[in-house]
Amino acid sequence: MADRARDPDALERELQLTRQSFARTIDELAARVNPKNVAQRGTERLKEEAGQVARAVGSMVRPSEGSDDSDAKDAGGGIDKRLVAASVGAAVTVTALILWSRRRKRRR
Repeated sequence: MADRARDPDALERELQLTRQSFARTIDELAARVNPKNVAQRGTERLKEEAGQVARAVGSMVRPSEGSDDSDAKDAGGGIDKRLVAASVGAAVTVTALILWSRRRKRRR
């Protein structure tokens, strides 16, 4: 019975606000599941992870003070820089090939 005492204009304003809220929510959900946006978020995450890996590898391979830059091995760790570079290059190539293959399969 309390609903009958409510002002029709107030109800209309409340409905309009609810509709606007639903519209914003639907727009946000649509943007979240849009394949282009999902791919962009995945790319950003991959770049961040690649940066972390690069920093980690860089800290392992970085020559210690006083060592010659022409040395292939780090004086402290004994890691061959060429081996690390080749491994990282191979990992990037394999990842790129996998992503390219998946993208091609989706287009079919």
